Amino acid sequence: MSVPVSSARTVLVTGADTRLGFATAQRVIADGDTVIAHILDKNHADETMQRLQSAAQPGQIHLVQADFASSSEVDELGRTLAAGITRLDALINTAAIAAPEARTHTRDGHELTFQVNYLAPRSLTMALLPALAAAQGRMIAVTSKLHTAGNIDYSDLDRKRGIYTPLAIYAQSKLALTMFSRSLAETGPDGLTSLSVHPADFEIDLPRLRSHRTAPLDSVAALLVQLSQPGTPVTNGAYYEGAEPANAAALVRNSRARARLAAWSTQLAHTA
Repeated sequence: MSVPVSSARTVLVTGADTRLGFATAQRVIADGDTVIAHILDKNHADETMQRLQSAAQPGQIHLVQADFASSSEVDELGRTLAAGITRLDALINTAAIAAPEARTHTRDGHELTFQVNYLAPRSLTMALLPALAAAQGRMIAVTSKLHTAGNIDYSDLDRKRGIYTPLAIYAQSKLALTMFSRSLAETGPDGLTSLSVHPADFEIDLPRLRSHRTAPLDSVAALLVQLSQPGTPVTNGAYYEGAEPANAAALVRNSRARARLAAWSTQLAHTA
């Protein structure tokens, strides 16, 4: 794909066919910027495009699709975007799922939640680093404060043998994403800013835990877009709860643990 050069910012929002992703894409549009709206399910393409277009100018929306449960689709999307855009002002990774009740693996052999919530956004982000660096852009990873309860079990990351509990699986995926965001700030290209954000006082991906299935997300989306803007002062590599930096899990602050996760992830990408 090719996004025309303009004075507006270009922002990629993943999971624009989910509640948070859609609200975030809407906010980008309302600010007058160009949105590359990624959807997870191709069956949602027409509906998502029609809903976003209702408040958009011609050419302001570019729709792309990749199933985050498929590494080949994510890789193809990364290659297509990297070839078609030279500058990307922000990447807001909102796409995520709650862990299913029963142990579930993708065709790639990975635990579903770990692949969708960590491996896929990591792969897409890495493919777009040159475009982000060219714009001195920002990567915003939507995480959860539940990451502090997570653990990285390198002997069984895909939970093929150990006890399976949805909450622990979800926490692991968000811990890995938060660790990646911190590492990206330290090892990524100059000018890139990387943040992980728990954007609300409830779990966006786990509405069944509390009565927030239909809670409005306007303020949450506004926060994510604000943090993605170059004029908003932030601490590179920090974990945020709402608009304020907060204490991340010990593994996020452990450079050796993050290096181990990065090495494992890179090896996996090369063998996929």
